[in-house]
Amino acid sequence: MFNSLFDQVDSIIVRDPAARNRLEVITCYPGLHAVWLHRIAHFFWNLGLKWLARFLSMFSRLITGIEIHPGAKVGRRVFLDHGLGIVIGETTEIGDDCTIYQGVTLGGTSLYKGVKRHPTLGKGVVVSAGAKVLGGFTVGDGARIGSNAVVLKEIPPGATAVGIPARILHPDLPQSADSKTKEYFSAYGVTPNVDDPVSMALKGLIDATIEQEAKIAQLEKALAKFSNTPTDVSNSTETKRDLGAIKEWLKE
Repeated sequence: MFNSLFDQVDSIIVRDPAARNRLEVITCYPGLHAVWLHRIAHFFWNLGLKWLARFLSMFSRLITGIEIHPGAKVGRRVFLDHGLGIVIGETTEIGDDCTIYQGVTLGGTSLYKGVKRHPTLGKGVVVSAGAKVLGGFTVGDGARIGSNAVVLKEIPPGATAVGIPARILHPDLPQSADSKTKEYFSAYGVTPNVDDPVSMALKGLIDATIEQEAKIAQLEKALAKFSNTPTDVSNSTETKRDLGAIKEWLKE
């Protein structure tokens, strides 16, 4: 029992640089308290003591600001970072080593009782602040969900989902071999050197437009030499300058 307790505490210390020691984590981390209280509530839920389980979950919500339905299944070493405003629905299943940030909703879209209404998170999934994962689908192992994303369909293992509604980026990225280590953990689901394909497409269009403007300017100069009439390329230069500024903004 104590080995499991310290295993979860140590996994939080690995993933949160603000955590200085076990005592601080055990006494000052509401996400850890919410998970512990949920395990008790889930035990009562499985015994058939539904009201007691719901009452305990509401007590946990009162003192932690985190709402976990007692019917939800939570794996080992799950870290609710900051935690305030997290809502986890009844048929949710959360795999081992997942990290969930503040304001996340793991909710359902179906109104039918007795069916799988809430998402299933695989191992090592990172759900960033404010994200909404809605529906009875699966988020694959090692997947990342960006801040404020609204996920309405399945996410492949290792992929990153961003936007409203969420779109899938780079499903072929290597998956985490061990989510408990700093080497593979990605805080807030930030994936280094991975660009949004929409931004990349816009950059490509801007590059092509700048190249075309340069060619048009060269053609105007050539025509001016043949006709011996001056040509005004200021509009082309201004357009090129404006497009360059937009390109730099997209890079930021």
